[in-house]
Amino acid sequence: MTSSEWTQNDAAQEKIAKETLGIWPLDEYNAKLLNEVHPRDFVSSAVEPHEEYDLIAIGSGAGGLVSSKQTARRGGKSAMISERLAGGDCLNSGCVPSKALLRSAKAVAQIQKAADVGINVQGGFVVDFPKIMARLRQTRATIAPADGHPGTEATGAHVFQGRGKLTGPNTIEVNGQTLKFKTCVLAMGGRPMVPQNIPGLTEAPYTTNESLFNLQELPPRMVILGAGVIALEMAQAFSLLGTKVTVVNRSSRLFESKGGDPEAASILQEELEKNGVIFLSNSQIKRVETLKDSDSENGLPLMKVTVNDDDNQELECECLLIAAGRMANVENCGLEEGGVEYEVGKGVVVDDYARSVSNPNVYAIGDCCAGVPRLTHMAGEMAKMAVQNSLAKDDWKLSSLVVPAVAYTEPEMATVGIASEEQAKQKGIECEVYQTGLEHNDRALLENSNVGFVKIVVKKGTDKILGATIVAERAGEMINEITLAMKNNLGLYAIGRNIHSYPTTGEAVMGCGLQYINKHLPRFD
Repeated sequence: MTSSEWTQNDAAQEKIAKETLGIWPLDEYNAKLLNEVHPRDFVSSAVEPHEEYDLIAIGSGAGGLVSSKQTARRGGKSAMISERLAGGDCLNSGCVPSKALLRSAKAVAQIQKAADVGINVQGGFVVDFPKIMARLRQTRATIAPADGHPGTEATGAHVFQGRGKLTGPNTIEVNGQTLKFKTCVLAMGGRPMVPQNIPGLTEAPYTTNESLFNLQELPPRMVILGAGVIALEMAQAFSLLGTKVTVVNRSSRLFESKGGDPEAASILQEELEKNGVIFLSNSQIKRVETLKDSDSENGLPLMKVTVNDDDNQELECECLLIAAGRMANVENCGLEEGGVEYEVGKGVVVDDYARSVSNPNVYAIGDCCAGVPRLTHMAGEMAKMAVQNSLAKDDWKLSSLVVPAVAYTEPEMATVGIASEEQAKQKGIECEVYQTGLEHNDRALLENSNVGFVKIVVKKGTDKILGATIVAERAGEMINEITLAMKNNLGLYAIGRNIHSYPTTGEAVMGCGLQYINKHLPRFD
């Protein structure tokens, strides 16, 4: 490939990066990032494109990267079309920067609790927000080469930087050039859903996850619309860093719309409230008024948010974060020309093999696909499925996947499968729930983090695991054991008979298995 480099602190380039790619400031770290994921004046090393590609991926997030790279590594002719930032939402405005921010917030929480374990912090501490954000940009730039164009081309895949559009059942146009494919993988991702029915919102300088991590000044006040994973993670992080955070939740409790575990919802809300987060339940934003635009290029605006709750509150804030869900990127991609059925907002309609129901040459994966969890690891797994099913003629099914999900709050909440009694009831499945609390878990006690539990849901009268919810400091690590058991049809009995190291919080998973075993052991009286 050939390209020009992004240069830090170049005013003209910074304007382009901000307006067209949504990345700023153009410091050394963001310049390094962009040189990997969106090089300037990029020209593909594919001087002569293949006459026909085995696979072309439209999109360069987890799905596009995995499918194009894996095809090339296995000897296939593949290409990836990247319009904006390779690495997609996860690298640039999702998983990676959010976890970097959460790490800094966790340090604040540890300092605040240090006295509980005999460490007295004299003189207090100072939150250096510009340095926190510089570290965020630095770590993101360090990770970027794994998703960058040079690395993708090194596998043998061709990279085209531009907008790819289907022009027929087996053709794509990019940069005025027509490419022919045997298989096309649609991996355009998704974007934040911004309500259009709130007066003043679309005109206001609101923030989404796509712009949040460009902040260089800590907002004194933040209002968050939505109470899902992104909302809760950022609410806790910013509150710990010193922002007054208010979460506006239209439901009566957390995770209610998805039938999530009510005890988990209660614990998470209580823990975030201890960190200073304010929750307004059964509430909606009625209107937004912009009181002041930002004073400078990087300054903060001022907005007034009217919340339709019992008190009809008016809240002023410097940051209004919209975290009300996501919608699929399916517009202006030539799906009509390609004969690909889709639903606006929901995504491309696929069968159980991730294949378009209307064009067998096309597969859809990740956030642009209808009816699947919008998670990075789901997109990556679907990418492997698309390659295997299309090129290796396999029959790998979406319905066979067991997909965990994690909210990286403190404590974390992890779920897999049918994760609550309510979800089982909604599906008409009779179940039993085995629960182990952390209040007596030795490792959790030693770590001063014994708030939480493990709940494993099984089919009634059996040890067949349907799903689980875990609330714990490392719930995201603990859920993998249950996911593995479900994937390989291991029951709760097997988990109870699996020896766990002592002392570990993971013993709580084993505890659920032991409860099942003890319930069914023969008595000696």
